Amino acid sequence: MRILIVGGGMGGTILANNLARRLSGEMKAGKVQLTMLSASDKHMYQPGLLYLAVGRTTPDELYRDQRSLLEPGIEFHVDPAEEFRLDKNEVKTKSGKVHGYDIVAIATGSRPVPEETPGLGEHAEMFYTEESALKMLKRLQQFQGGKVVIAMGVPHKCPMAPLEITFMLYDYFKDRGILDKTKIHYTYPIGRVHSLENVAKWATPEFERLGITYETLFNLKEVDGARKIVRSEEGTETDYDLLITIPAHRGMEVIEKNKLGERGWIPTHRHRLNMEGRDNVFVLGDTTNIPISKAGSTAHFEAEALSENIAATVKLGAPVRDYDGKVFCFIEAGKDRATYAMFDYQNPPDPKAPTRAVHWFKMAYNKLYWISARGLL
Repeated sequence: MRILIVGGGMGGTILANNLARRLSGEMKAGKVQLTMLSASDKHMYQPGLLYLAVGRTTPDELYRDQRSLLEPGIEFHVDPAEEFRLDKNEVKTKSGKVHGYDIVAIATGSRPVPEETPGLGEHAEMFYTEESALKMLKRLQQFQGGKVVIAMGVPHKCPMAPLEITFMLYDYFKDRGILDKTKIHYTYPIGRVHSLENVAKWATPEFERLGITYETLFNLKEVDGARKIVRSEEGTETDYDLLITIPAHRGMEVIEKNKLGERGWIPTHRHRLNMEGRDNVFVLGDTTNIPISKAGSTAHFEAEALSENIAATVKLGAPVRDYDGKVFCFIEAGKDRATYAMFDYQNPPDPKAPTRAVHWFKMAYNKLYWISARGLL
């Protein structure tokens, strides 16, 4: 049995490690071959970019050597996939090598596309790459006051990021002593301040308590950098001195080029996590088109369900469980308070009042992430 995992992020790494442990006997006996293809020899803790953008971590803390995170016995190649030959059960890589498989799991992730909104890439700051997070930090350090607008495209990775950066900026400006010279204005594309109703009900009074203004039904259309104005599809506009964006995302280019899914999102069964119409092709993390949060915890819980099912298929001939839509998201509510949202397909989130304890639990998780990536947490 040849199992191929395409993508070395959170989802792919947890899946590979869980499978290596569940199938250790079969791998030692030569009955199972487990291979991972990755675009990089480094693994980034992506949630750390939020802290990098406000000067609360450094780039070197965000990375580990990918090989060091993998269980022994996993064949690891830094050789990104270029061609998916699903009818032949093959993946061709950048080096020209062809990997055959019996089961393939695709976990290639997503990418920000600020360039799709006129003016956004040139005039807004974001924190979805190391380079952009450092650029945002320098801009924040130079900022002396004015109107800060948070504008976002959809869909985007990490559903809580818009709220988190808003609360973190409030405390950042407070600590710098320029809060009295600064106005924070939050925009959101639907009729409330967050897509999850209970999260919106929690966040709205928090905004009002802090004096953060907000505008809903604001779908980002374009940025006029010369006049420092952001316009919405609804016909409204707002001026800014500093523009922060959570840009729209797409799946990775390799998915689009292979025509596996519109805008890079592969049609995926919400419970079985197989690609629609393909029984031996599985999808997890940001790569799916399942309308739930594109977050690390989503990839984590999907990987756990999928590893159990693939191992059961090898051992028993059939999968044994469904993915239930489970997601767990911390929500930073400033520099030293946080809450969380836990939900699944059947149960909506119900965030509580932020506390220091949850914040420190989140800080601890930032360190424990590497154990989590090993599939041990």
